Amino acid sequence: MTASPSLPARTAAASTSALAPLTVRPVRGRADTAAFTALPRVLHRGDPYRLPPSRSDQRSLVDRRRNPFFEVGTAELFLARRGRRAVGRIAAAVDSRYQALHDARGGLFGLFECADDPEAASALFDAAAGWLRERGLETMLGPLGFSVHDECGVLVEGFDGPPTVMMPYNPAYYPALYAACGLAKAKDLLSWRVPAPPGGEPPGAAARAARWAANAPDVRLRHLDPCRREADLAVVRDIYTDAWSGNYASVPMTGREFSHAMDRLRPLVRPELVWFAEVGGEPAAFTFWLPDVNQALHAARDTPLGRSLGRPPGRLRAARAARRIDRARVILTGVRAAHRARGLTAALLAEAQRSAFRLGYAESEFSWLLEDNRDANRYAEAFGGVLHRRHRLYRRDLADGGGPRPAAAASSATPPTAPSTTLPTAVPAPVAPHVSGARR
Repeated sequence: MTASPSLPARTAAASTSALAPLTVRPVRGRADTAAFTALPRVLHRGDPYRLPPSRSDQRSLVDRRRNPFFEVGTAELFLARRGRRAVGRIAAAVDSRYQALHDARGGLFGLFECADDPEAASALFDAAAGWLRERGLETMLGPLGFSVHDECGVLVEGFDGPPTVMMPYNPAYYPALYAACGLAKAKDLLSWRVPAPPGGEPPGAAARAARWAANAPDVRLRHLDPCRREADLAVVRDIYTDAWSGNYASVPMTGREFSHAMDRLRPLVRPELVWFAEVGGEPAAFTFWLPDVNQALHAARDTPLGRSLGRPPGRLRAARAARRIDRARVILTGVRAAHRARGLTAALLAEAQRSAFRLGYAESEFSWLLEDNRDANRYAEAFGGVLHRRHRLYRRDLADGGGPRPAAAASSATPPTAPSTTLPTAVPAPVAPHVSGARR
């Protein structure tokens, strides 16, 4: 894993803005909202790997009328300025589902972006912490969009290329800002790069586990049916709700949240990359892969024509580049709790990997996986995966005004034990409930 490339444009901007006084205030009005949503694009303009989110997506994310999160939660946005120049932002959020399932006194934070300016970063985290503390909360976890269904985590290892679709990317100075502001590691999220195997067939142990599961007389595997797309996507939501019910920081998606997410993904979905397992005629598991459209967006940006990305010439370049996408991302895999010992994950991943190979994809990325989800990481390695990126969720204790917890801080530099690649050939070990993703 490599360090982040140097970013002279970002360094110059940070040093210039540091001459002006700092203010941090809640976002109010159109001008503040515009500055908040534009900040990622403005702040990281010189980063060769950063793919800034579209302005329309950012506006939709923070719009209380358009984002269905605000039907079940509340949030406050903060903007940091040096003089008139925006240098940072953050959101603090309260989700009643998260409190009911995980931490009754817990709040969330996210959408953090900041120049290499420790004073601004500290003031932003303090503003979010203060807003949550005023509501009687004692901890905050993040960064999340507004939940684990959105993009989440801080990239801490693997700065050697653009992110895959729906995965966050940030400069290498971010982890130091988090540590300096009293945040400690809560959980790491792992990404595995999986080269396409010869002929598209998975390696031996994975192939044996897949055959064992697929050959069960009551199991049927199929890919998404374009003629019943909406019904199949409803199955995804149903299994997703069951499979993620006990996962770290996960909350059930409302119907409108799921529809909102699917509306964004529909143009990217390829039926051959979405597979289902049925047991006794009933849906039991699925795996959901997407083409890495970020390859096309990056190709469009890195040409003179692509300087106008977001206008017709840039979109044309991206459309042409999309024909040469050679990577897919495994964003979701879910197995109903009642069927986790049947090896369905191996069978589904094997079928999707074969399909990806036939479609010309040279590799896939399994992301993100919780560092302590031993079964999911074992599958990624067994399918030929190499660990290549690590994102991190952070936690801050608000009860005493902030500061990392010693136990969490001590564990933050300790990588997880490498999982075993041995998969049984007769009776597979209990299947991981998910190969989790953002959003996701």
